[in-house]
Amino acid sequence: MTHNITIFLRPVCSRLMLICVGLLLAYGGYGQRPGIHRTAPSGKMSIIPNDTLLLQEDIATQLMPFEDLYTLAITYSPMVKIGNEQVNSLDQVYRLSKLKILENATGFVNYSVGNQAIFSTTAYGGDQIGQIANGYRAGVGLNVNLYDVLGRRQLINQAQSNYKAAIHQRESVELQLKRELINLYQDLLTAQRVLKLRIADEQTSLTAYRIAEAELQLGRITPEAMAVNSNRHTEIKAAVEMAKGEFLKFAYQLEALVGVPLYQLKRN
Repeated sequence: MTHNITIFLRPVCSRLMLICVGLLLAYGGYGQRPGIHRTAPSGKMSIIPNDTLLLQEDIATQLMPFEDLYTLAITYSPMVKIGNEQVNSLDQVYRLSKLKILENATGFVNYSVGNQAIFSTTAYGGDQIGQIANGYRAGVGLNVNLYDVLGRRQLINQAQSNYKAAIHQRESVELQLKRELINLYQDLLTAQRVLKLRIADEQTSLTAYRIAEAELQLGRITPEAMAVNSNRHTEIKAAVEMAKGEFLKFAYQLEALVGVPLYQLKRN
């Protein structure tokens, strides 16, 4: 009777041992597999170089609020900087247009030396009626044509319109920047959620793969069944790498769009 019970329990114990071995191999070795993740000094899983972002924490809680990100983008984005310089340039053109009428005005200063007399002609000949004392002489000469006089208002209005157009263009760039930042921010959040799901799926497939390896050694499954498990695990690993690439791409695109290093975008 004892002999029969032992024979009945042996397959059950073997299967339990296989499952335990598979779980230990999967979860014990997974944290050391290169290319999936690494353990940061704090013990948290990191996916971005230099431990700038942690995968298991929500990106929205790691990064500063969206409005602060947008403020940084307005300050440091190259596109907005170009718009600011264009506005400043056209502002100076507008100011100069108000002074264009003085373009043909000239001034002079000199110093007179000697006896300068004013003569008048009379019936009795030349008559000296006075002298101008020595000293400085100064004056202004103004030569204005009709185009400058009649077209001055139009030139000023044109310069003012160009200046206002530059302001509106800069506002348009800021609005487009905000739209791009919204899309990129949401893409980054989605990419993180997808990557988490892919990694969890890989952990499950790795467990199944390790169990299949053990069962193949015991002759419980065929090589064809083992190949199916191996192919599935390979496909899931490839999906993890694709998801990781998408996450990294959006993270560094955010850095480029805002214009500051990624680690400076984290909450204090």
